[in-house]
Formats: sequence, C-alpha cells, structure tokens
Amino acid sequence: MDCVDFVELVTEFLEGALPEGDERRFVDHLAQCDGCETYLDQFRQTIATTGELTPDGVSPDARAQLLTAFRDWQRQ
Repeated sequence: MDCVDFVELVTEFLEGALPEGDERRFVDHLAQCDGCETYLDQFRQTIATTGELTPDGVSPDARAQLLTAFRDWQRQ
C-alpha cells in the first residue's frame, strides 16, 4: 500500500469498515510510514475535537484552531 491508498482508506479504517486484507495492509503501511502515522493522528485529533469525521458541523473558530494546531504540528 502506498500513501495515496492509505489516505483514501483512513475513514473506513476509523469506522472499522475495512475488509480484513485491506486493514492488514493499512496497519502494515502505518507501521512503516511516519508521515501516514502523523496524518492518522491528525485525523483522530480532528474527530476528538469536532466529534465527527465531516467538517460540516465545525464552527469557524474550531476550524481556525485546528488549522493552527496542524500548522504548528508540521513545524515540530
């Protein structure tokens, strides 16, 4: 699995909806790719902050806070 495939499957992974073979490839890629690990962590942080996977319910203030947090995270 490459990073593009990983990104496309993140939502399904977090929802527990990946077929077993895809989940195994997803986890294997995650174990080897720091960039995708960071991406997944950011996705989880977004969900923890907003309570959902979609941006529809995110207030402008929450959106600005998330963007700032992710910008700062990239600099670390």
